[in-house]
This record gives sequence, C-alpha cells and structure tokens, in this order.
Amino acid sequence: MVYPDTFEGFQIDGPDTWTEFQKRPFQPKPFGDYDVEIRISACGVCSSDIHTINGGWGERPFPLCVGHEIVGTAIRVGPKVTLIEHGQRVGVGAQCLSCLECKQCKNGNEVYCLKQVSTYGKKYPGTDITTQGGYASHIRAHEYFVFPIPEKLDTAQAAPMLCAGITAYSPLVRHGCAPGSKVGIVGLGGIGHFAVMFAKALGAEVWVISRTRAKEEDARKLGADGFIATCEEEWNEPHRMTFDLVLNTANSSKGFDLNRYLSLLDVHKRFISVGLPEGSGNEIHAKQLLGNGVLMGASHLGNRQEMLEMLQLAADKGVKGWIEEIPISEDGLKLAVTRLHDNDVRYRFVLTEYWRAFGITMKELALACTSCH
Repeated sequence: MVYPDTFEGFQIDGPDTWTEFQKRPFQPKPFGDYDVEIRISACGVCSSDIHTINGGWGERPFPLCVGHEIVGTAIRVGPKVTLIEHGQRVGVGAQCLSCLECKQCKNGNEVYCLKQVSTYGKKYPGTDITTQGGYASHIRAHEYFVFPIPEKLDTAQAAPMLCAGITAYSPLVRHGCAPGSKVGIVGLGGIGHFAVMFAKALGAEVWVISRTRAKEEDARKLGADGFIATCEEEWNEPHRMTFDLVLNTANSSKGFDLNRYLSLLDVHKRFISVGLPEGSGNEIHAKQLLGNGVLMGASHLGNRQEMLEMLQLAADKGVKGWIEEIPISEDGLKLAVTRLHDNDVRYRFVLTEYWRAFGITMKELALACTSCH
C-alpha cells in the first residue's frame, strides 16, 4: 500500500480568524518503529479546541489543525508495534507521546510526564514539526497512545469519550466513585454528562449541581439520582457534609461561590476540578478548607489502562453520549465551533463523513468498512 507523505487538514491561521478553517496539506512527523498511522473517520469537537483557536489559552503555533477525540482505522503499524494490529479500529485522545521512562510514566501517570506531547499544538521531540490534530485526513501516534475501540461501541459514540469521557472517568475511579459513595457533578456539559453516566455505571449515587433547573430533565434521563440548582437560596444547606466526591466540570468560574460547594463534602472528602475556564479562576483561602478538612485537587485526562477500562465499561453498560454529528467541511467546522462557543449543543459535536472531505482509496475504503460500526 502507498502511504501519504503529507496529510491534509482543516487549519486555523490565528485567533483573529478562529472560525475560518482552511483545508491544506501539512507535514506529519517521520514514521517511527512504534508508530501507528490512522486514517481518521470521526473526531469530537472539544472546548479545548475553541480555547486554543480563539486565543483564550494564550499563544499557540499557527497554522494549526485541532481536534483530539479521534477514531479511525490503523492503516500502517511500525515494525516494533505490539499493542495495535493493522486494520484495527482505534482511537487517539489528547496525548500522543510521553517519555515512557520516567517515574510518572512507569507508575501509570504518563499524562503528567514532563515530556508529554499533546495531540496538537506541540513540537515533536527533536524536530521542528508541530503536532496537528484530528480535523485531518490522518494522524500518526505512538502505539501506547492508540487505543482499540470495542466492537460494541459506535465510531461516533466512541470519539468524544477519548477526551471528555476519560477526563470524567479517571478522577471518578481515582477518587473513590463506587457503590455506596455519593458523587456530585458540577456542570452538565460535554464532560459533565459523561461524568453522570460513568458515575452511575460505577455504582454511585449521583447528583447534578447546576446554576438553574433548566437541565434537570436531561440530568434525570442521564441517570442522576438528584439535582441541585445553585440559583436557589441556601441551596447547599440541606446537603452539607453529605458528599464523598464533588467533580467540577464547569467551564466558567463566574459567580462561583466556592465556599458553598466545599461545604457539601464530608470530612476529608475531595473536590476535584477538570474544567479549565479562561481567566484567573477562584481564589482559595485556608479557612475555606478547615470546616470539613476538605481536600482540593485537579485531574488531567487519564492513563492507558483507565482509557481501556472506560471504553470497555461503556461497551458493557451501554453508555452513550448525547451527540450531534456534523459532516466535516469548512462550513461544518465553522458551525460546530460557533455553536459550541455559544453553548448551543447538548452535549457533544462529532465530525463525521471524512471520506467526503479527504477522499479515500478503494483499498482504504474496504479496510475502513471492515472496522466500521
């Protein structure tokens, strides 16, 4: 099979034109012994993509192709690859490389490696090539960061789990979400709605904490046992010191009364943030933590084992994200990022119909069809 020397993707040239995608070729990293080359068939649209292309998270290397919730077909595997097979349906999340040798990597914390490489917007070690993401025809990634997709999971359903899903799942399992625990999910959005479903799948009692009751019906349909609206007076009082874990997925800290949220937790229980709002966020004072000895922290993605466990749990329990599919194109991408920026989605966009945008050879089509669900 002839493999492409260059890939093609929809790139943004800078924050001033963050909704104007330009389809053009780009140079991928050199193919390595442990690499997997993937023909992309779907990619979720993440708020991280918006914060990157509109300048909300500061300077980034442009032109840039974003997207890190990628599902496709492994069309080429390096000679030393053992974790992925040619022709397998696979996914790539928000990380494509780490050193795999440091203490963090060896302890299953590769996402915290000092040399970790993001799927887009970072330089490959030893090169001047910037990583380009999943709004593209192909991607190359180290096998350790390529994940087989279980047969029971639909391609479009699996895509947003590779970032939004794992961002919710990892802190849940690391911080005690299990039968008998009571878990609060702050914010019902792309990450939050996965957090509700995975917390329920793990056996916890789950409550959604939102500004108003506008999404209460959605929360119940997703499996939530209870709902708290923070616009209501003294909303925290009936629930003080009753939660074992509060997972904060909110994408904004505006009007966020941290004291009330912390008051929900039992002694030495945990408040874990996974949302990354723009701006400085909340100030934290020691006295806010003393009343119940609450522990505060954050979480970034998840490791390989957690990713594989999450995908299998979703397949076994029938976890399905609330998604809206949009065919990838200049117009489709503009629509997706604009609506996501305006919070006009319940709860995740997935880009599909890649073959229309990038074409596909008959051999690739046959290979993709054998792995498509």
